[in-house]
Amino acid sequence: MLAIIFVLTLVIHVSGNDTCPKCGSIEVPYPLSTNENCGDPRYRVYCKNNVLQLQSAEGFYYKIISIIPSSYKLVISPPSIPKNTCFSSDLSLGGFRLDDDSPFNISTRNTVMLFNCSENILLSPLNCSSNSFCRLFEEQVEGSGCRETLCCHFLKDSSMTARRIRVRVGGCTAYTSVVDLKPGDSVDSWKYGIELQWLPAN
Repeated sequence: MLAIIFVLTLVIHVSGNDTCPKCGSIEVPYPLSTNENCGDPRYRVYCKNNVLQLQSAEGFYYKIISIIPSSYKLVISPPSIPKNTCFSSDLSLGGFRLDDDSPFNISTRNTVMLFNCSENILLSPLNCSSNSFCRLFEEQVEGSGCRETLCCHFLKDSSMTARRIRVRVGGCTAYTSVVDLKPGDSVDSWKYGIELQWLPAN
């Protein structure tokens, strides 16, 4: 009887470690989990209408556009900025935020651009000059309603919170992010996204 219980326990444990099925065209590597029967539930992502998504602490869904399991990283799509406006679609929620106990955090390879900012932002150590990357975005993205607003950019580093990109009315109302942006890169080559990394499962 003990042997049967042991075998059943082993089967349940192993099945819980199974890799989840693909979501649309994207492989879902372990430990990412789309349901209770696969992956590690702490690494929860969502497959909705064949689109793989990550849910923020506020319940907003961000499309996952790529996963690099060998380096424990994934990239989510930044929120949209509707044409001829300068408001991120997650503005009402304060921008992007991860739960404090989430195994994910924002990597240090993201260049974040903030738009439509109040002048208080000038007191912060961000690049709000005329050569800021945000000016290239404003000038070259068709239909950008953020043109000629006060904008800044910064490289997300470990001294900042690794769990949030904040926007708010009275601060900056829109943002986008580019992964691994280097000086001299043309706007056409920018890789828009917010790169997250996760801790390996124990």
